[in-house]
Amino acid sequence: MALMMDAAEMNAFLGKVFLEVAGEYQVEAVSEASVTMRLLVQDRHLRPGGTVSGPAMFGLADVTAYMVTLAHIGPRALAVTTNCAIDFMRKPAAGVDLIGEGRLLKLGKQLSVSDVLIYSEGMAQPVARASLTYAIPPQGVDLAE
Repeated sequence: MALMMDAAEMNAFLGKVFLEVAGEYQVEAVSEASVTMRLLVQDRHLRPGGTVSGPAMFGLADVTAYMVTLAHIGPRALAVTTNCAIDFMRKPAAGVDLIGEGRLLKLGKQLSVSDVLIYSEGMAQPVARASLTYAIPPQGVDLAE
């Protein structure tokens, strides 16, 4: 599958279309097989007990799956999450960025299916795993076009 967007284009798209998360997520790398994202962990992402919250990890998984989908379909703001299952496996370190490694498992005309592993930077084992499905809007039905 050919790539439709590179990391710089994805970062610019996030900053333009999703101002509510501007400065939180960074696309680090893009290949035909995967997208690597970074959650720039801040105090507001932490929960009692000194760890990154589940909602923050879910957000990283969701944005990573979105970006791996857009890498292959182009800038389509109205692609939306239709399903997510997430397993929290280990406690991430507080104050350390999280890294999402997303793989596109299937890309159809209406749906994409992705798998995301989340790592606490510096840890070899993943802290969470998520499977996500995105609905893809029909061509010509989008804010970004």
